[in-house]
Amino acid sequence: MPVIDVLAPMGVSIAIAAAAAIAASLVLVVGAAAATRSRRRLAQVRQPLRWPVAALAFVVALGISSSASGLQRAMGEEGGSFLAHTLLILAIVAGAWLLVRLLRVAGDGILARYGALHGDRRARKVHTQVEILRRVLAVVVVVIACGAVLFTFEAARVAGTSLLASAGVASLVAGLAAQSVLGNVFAGIQLVASDAIRVDDVVVVEGEWGTIEEITLTYVVVRLWDDRRLVLPSTHFTTTPFQNWTRTTSEVMGAVELDVDWRVPVAALRVELERILAGTDLWDGRAQVLQVTDAVGGFVRVRVLVTAADGPTLFDLRAHVRELLVEHLQSQHAHALPRQRVEVAGAPQADDADTLQQ
Repeated sequence: MPVIDVLAPMGVSIAIAAAAAIAASLVLVVGAAAATRSRRRLAQVRQPLRWPVAALAFVVALGISSSASGLQRAMGEEGGSFLAHTLLILAIVAGAWLLVRLLRVAGDGILARYGALHGDRRARKVHTQVEILRRVLAVVVVVIACGAVLFTFEAARVAGTSLLASAGVASLVAGLAAQSVLGNVFAGIQLVASDAIRVDDVVVVEGEWGTIEEITLTYVVVRLWDDRRLVLPSTHFTTTPFQNWTRTTSEVMGAVELDVDWRVPVAALRVELERILAGTDLWDGRAQVLQVTDAVGGFVRVRVLVTAADGPTLFDLRAHVRELLVEHLQSQHAHALPRQRVEVAGAPQADDADTLQQ
């Protein structure tokens, strides 16, 4: 087979395929510009899709042009068959790549409509559902693409037919082997469907306080208050109780407790509490309560209830109130500071002294 007979149609096919890839990229840019009005959104659409679209257009155009230009005939029966098979596999891979990127762009477009996550329960719910759905669909696309690539081989088709014939035993073995993984996958889907947790929710889990940073199909990442990450399997949130401080709203209430002396001026403390809360932006103005909740032994327990817009703000507010109340007691009511009283008995009587000597 003369080399010139192969090079000529090959050059033509590659040129046509390259032109098709460039044309597809231009169509993508024009279409994205027509669908989006902002340059930022245009870049968010064009950048993820540019290479997958060009790759798919190049492979498809190369397959069509190689057949039309006689390249496959010039390469012979085996060479033409190998080229067609390779192009088919590349087309499947490029198509799967494009679908995954389209899922990413579509998800970003939905999330952009809801703006920032913080403080918006609906936005956090949509963000969580979109992320999980995007991951599930991406996995489905990849699995289908891998199956399609394998079934382009004759040996894989024969093996697949044999496997289907023994599907009962195979499914039982696969189910037992992947029980833990599948349990976490279904638990992740259940978390999204039940809306039990969302991205940016404030939770207390395993005795640690933090926020939900990421929810995947198999695990959940909790960002703790000291910037550590606690990674838990999805089944943990479906089988173990945990606290969700932002389940319905981000507003929370917290307590500050002080043990003071019995002579504490409760009315004066209430006035001081009002002054402290009026002078800070941490308090959201919903509730303020100062009560004596216990009075046994040598102390009186004073509990202060305050409210804030979210968990982190509440933590700062509680520390702020506690600090200023302690300073107020030290400077204005030192007699109300906690103290231990000891009663010293008098000298023993004569009868008691004789008894002790005996």
